[in-house]
Amino acid sequence: MSDTDISRRRLLGTAGAAGAAGLVLGAGGGALGHAAAAGSPTALSTVGSTSVAFHGEHQAGITDRQQSHGRLAAFDLAPGAGRREAAALMRRWSALAAELMAGRPAGDGDTGVALDAGPCSLTVTFGFGRSFFDRTGLTAARPEQLDPLPVFSADRIDPKRSEGDLWVQIGADDALVAFHALHAIRRAAGQAAGPRWEMGGFNRSPGATGQPMTARNLMGQIDGTGNPKPSEPDFRQRVFVPRDTEHAWMAGGSYAVVRRIRMLLDDWERLAPDAQEKVIGRRKSDGAPLTGGTETTEPDLEAVGPDGSLVIPANAHARISAPEQNGGAAMLRRPFSYHDGPGEDGAPDAGLLFVCWQADPLRGFVPVQRKLDRGDALSAFIRHEASGLFAVPPGAAEGEYVGQRLLEG
Repeated sequence: MSDTDISRRRLLGTAGAAGAAGLVLGAGGGALGHAAAAGSPTALSTVGSTSVAFHGEHQAGITDRQQSHGRLAAFDLAPGAGRREAAALMRRWSALAAELMAGRPAGDGDTGVALDAGPCSLTVTFGFGRSFFDRTGLTAARPEQLDPLPVFSADRIDPKRSEGDLWVQIGADDALVAFHALHAIRRAAGQAAGPRWEMGGFNRSPGATGQPMTARNLMGQIDGTGNPKPSEPDFRQRVFVPRDTEHAWMAGGSYAVVRRIRMLLDDWERLAPDAQEKVIGRRKSDGAPLTGGTETTEPDLEAVGPDGSLVIPANAHARISAPEQNGGAAMLRRPFSYHDGPGEDGAPDAGLLFVCWQADPLRGFVPVQRKLDRGDALSAFIRHEASGLFAVPPGAAEGEYVGQRLLEG
């Protein structure tokens, strides 16, 4: 085995080694880095060594722990490419994703970008957009769940950064590993498909907080408290397509709604903290509802204050988005934050790469978003600038590729 092969499975300069050496930046920083690289490889840290299986009942990247770096991308099939080319592409992509998620190089043409790092919890997830079925002659197999999403009042959708024949979601706890995976996927597309759009995002890094906790978004709010939990009896039926679905190729799959939501941070930050809390309906400090308790305490939507007004305002985001206010509609939110520098208006082009998962977007995302669209106080501080809806097939078994039941059925 070559030194390169060994180093692909090792993470140099662990936290312990850095602490012992002092890691002084400046005159000594470069020398320390060189000395570490020249020495014997050390064992991978916990972050580097963690891997997620590619093969399984469901695709990775849906219910797995959210990683600190994300890349979302859409591809369009090349002119003249059809079902046969799409099948060959998905076969290549699935084989490549399995190797990358195991921490192995991307074949003989590997660029070396991710050398020295392990899998870093890499996940690669594939989905099909509405147009994919037209391009492959499979319109009869297209589920009604892929019908176009309604237009909402906060929408300022850029079609160039929306939809697509094929969708890829990549997550990893190392930025280079995430970039390397998407770059390898793009190269493996060959002549079959070309990039339509790409977006990059981030979350907190593992170990950044004293204990695991729900992430904060760029507004400083704890974001994701109301997610359905795997321990809940109806979790699977909310997130995954049932076995008795009309389109058997989607049984065990899920639907992803992807929205690039810009946060109008300058406007938001002009609000006093207590005003921000009333917009959300939760305390900023710990995510607890304004009616008291902890983050996981159920909000008391009937509670009123001494003046007789609702403690959680009628237009608070937490009230309007609550499942009990939407006929039980719920979705599993798994977003990334993003920041793309200043926008044309000079304000931060920053916000949320919103990704939510559900068995049926017509019963998950759509009714909740319609309700929010009619009176959510948060709507004044956000703008939806890109959108996509994708059918994400179930996971592939050993020897199979994602989407095989559709493309060879």
